Amino acid sequence: MRLAEPTDFEILEALSDGKRNTAANLSYILDKDRSYINTRLPILADYGLVDRVGPAPNSGLYEITERGIAVIDIRESATEGADIDFDARLEERLGA
Repeated sequence: MRLAEPTDFEILEALSDGKRNTAANLSYILDKDRSYINTRLPILADYGLVDRVGPAPNSGLYEITERGIAVIDIRESATEGADIDFDARLEERLGA
């Protein structure tokens, strides 16, 4: 899993409040280009860190998953500047 610093973590942090949000809102909150956020969200979904949720299939709403919360926790507990193997740490933590 390759996460983009700092954007992917900013997206996860923004979604960590447990609420659903869209790429447009996240780009505004994070002061990032909307097209870049639109590029990153499907990648985070492929990693299982966020889910695309309804009510409509193409609503563009995303929410953080348990894996996404675990990634935030792993990053926060890691030594500054450490190269983190998120896949291995998630497997240890979640048995995924």
